[in-house]
Amino acid sequence: MIKVTRLNDEPIYINSDLIEFIEETPDTMITLTTGKKVIIKEGVSDVIQSIVEYEKKIRE
Repeated sequence: MIKVTRLNDEPIYINSDLIEFIEETPDTMITLTTGKKVIIKEGVSDVIQSIVEYEKKIRE
């Protein structure tokens, strides 16, 4: 799970395995494999870095 922040400053945790794609429109929108969309404050590069760090952590 990665931590991201909704536009209303509410932190949420997303299962990175469920992320289908991420786009900046100009806000960052994560679309999950379930079809749900989440708009967040973090940029695409921040989300990608969080995913990489999470993957490293669970594979140790």
